[in-house]
Amino acid sequence: MLEELRITGLGVIEDATLPLGPGLTVITGETGAGKTMVVTSLNLLFGGRADAGRVRADPGRATVDGRLTLPTHVRTAVESRIADAGAAVDDDGSLLMSRTLTAEGRSRAHLGGRTVPVSLLSEVGERVFALHGQSDQLRLLRPAEQRGSLDRYAGAGHEKLLGQFAELYNRWRAVEDDLADRRANARQRSQEAELLKLGLDEITRVDPQPGEDELLREEAQRLEHVEGLRSAAQLAHMAMSGTGDGGDDVADVLSLISTARRTLEAQSGVDRVLGELAVRLDEVATLAGDVSTELGTYLASLDADPGRLEEVYERRAALRALTRKYAEDVDGVVAWADHARTRLAELDTSDGLLEELDRERQRLHGEVAELAAVLSAARHEAAGRFAADVTVELAGLAMPHARIQVVVQPKPVGNGPSVTTAAGESGVGPDGADDIELRLLPHPGAPAQPLQKGASGGELSRVMLAIEVVFAGAGGPPTLVFDEVDSGVGGTAAVEIGKRLARLARDHQVLVVTHLPQVAAFADRHLVVAKDIGGAVTTSGVTVVEHTDRARELARMLAGLPDSDLGIAHAEELLSVADREKSRA
Repeated sequence: MLEELRITGLGVIEDATLPLGPGLTVITGETGAGKTMVVTSLNLLFGGRADAGRVRADPGRATVDGRLTLPTHVRTAVESRIADAGAAVDDDGSLLMSRTLTAEGRSRAHLGGRTVPVSLLSEVGERVFALHGQSDQLRLLRPAEQRGSLDRYAGAGHEKLLGQFAELYNRWRAVEDDLADRRANARQRSQEAELLKLGLDEITRVDPQPGEDELLREEAQRLEHVEGLRSAAQLAHMAMSGTGDGGDDVADVLSLISTARRTLEAQSGVDRVLGELAVRLDEVATLAGDVSTELGTYLASLDADPGRLEEVYERRAALRALTRKYAEDVDGVVAWADHARTRLAELDTSDGLLEELDRERQRLHGEVAELAAVLSAARHEAAGRFAADVTVELAGLAMPHARIQVVVQPKPVGNGPSVTTAAGESGVGPDGADDIELRLLPHPGAPAQPLQKGASGGELSRVMLAIEVVFAGAGGPPTLVFDEVDSGVGGTAAVEIGKRLARLARDHQVLVVTHLPQVAAFADRHLVVAKDIGGAVTTSGVTVVEHTDRARELARMLAGLPDSDLGIAHAEELLSVADREKSRA
């Protein structure tokens, strides 16, 4: 639940705080007062697209802050996700959210006190927030939206089936496209394969090993300077061990260290410091002995071998020939060969492979057709229930004789892929082999017409609200926002919409921007957006209205006369009716 919303520097709103809460909150105000900015701010807060043109010139930055209390059923998932970004829920269980937009178009998002990507606000918003505006009515006219509504209604099991179908369909199309490409481009593939084979043959003959070029460089350098290396190693070994070429003993490092250690040990009983230094000299002696031994081993391994040096030169020349053609170093050549082998498998156009791919294509095609039939049957079953539930809600929205039909029919067969099921041949896509169409029968005897042809604006508003009420019964986001979805509606229908919104608000936080007093009368909390044109720049603020002030606002909405005694009396009567209806629900 969104507990509070603060808006600064957005459109006509300079600085406004909206106290929110559970139940039904309505937002009203004169045309142009800034009601749309409230909806825009909510959209921004939950990761929506930013429009820098909405930012006020002074101060040149718009900020939307919100405090969100997470419901139990989504709290664990949201906390886990935001923890990855270093954000956290406050000790009182609330989550602070913020979005800043500058006049230059730069946008920043904060969550739980941490800077986060805007996409993370969107992820949180998907779980807790749903916005429905007049544009949603237009989306409802699209076939894809209608199919999505039915699939969403059918439940989690159906959506899992839909995901399985999409994965299977994509695998089938990938094999289909691969087979078609191999057949259509056999000559080009064959030419590319020949070039790759030539390269692989050359590399295989040389058989380069990872890191070999560097090892050979070091070996060549050692063989080229073997005399200088032997001389240096011999001098160092003599200094360590004391043995010269003639066998004469000379002062050596190991003997000197041993003498120093024994001298200090003799005095260690008198002074502890000398004893500690003696221990350290013992460690030095051990290290010096190891170095002496390794120098001896190194001298034994040095060999001036002109034949080996020539072999190294020849091997390095062979490797350079490969690096000139295929990569910058030997490791790159090895990687090129691995990639070439993989690519050769992709280029294969042999009859055996083509036959294998064709069998795989046919197998997957059969599975797609089979699962499409299962998906279609599930949609037919859900369509009847969906139509019945929405029709019941329409009856409560002053459309007692209207009926909704949900028609599930095969996709038309065109230039795209198709499948054959028990219902016959139909086109198929990643969403199945069905087209879904919502049709409205506004009254008995009238023909069923697609929504895009047979529904007025007011009827569309009610159909969409009816669908949302049906969805709300099955869960969904805890906060629902409706932006003037009652456009084109009046009279009894407006009262019924108010009832439905109030009923929806029993289990959800519902925010409604409305121009209808019949809807506003059902609110648990009434906010008014009002303009102040007293200064050089027009600004708007938001206030909570109660009691007499609320009646005056409804009177303004009813007749444009907030101070009319008759208008106020009418508004008070409307509030009384709404209270009675809410108490009966």
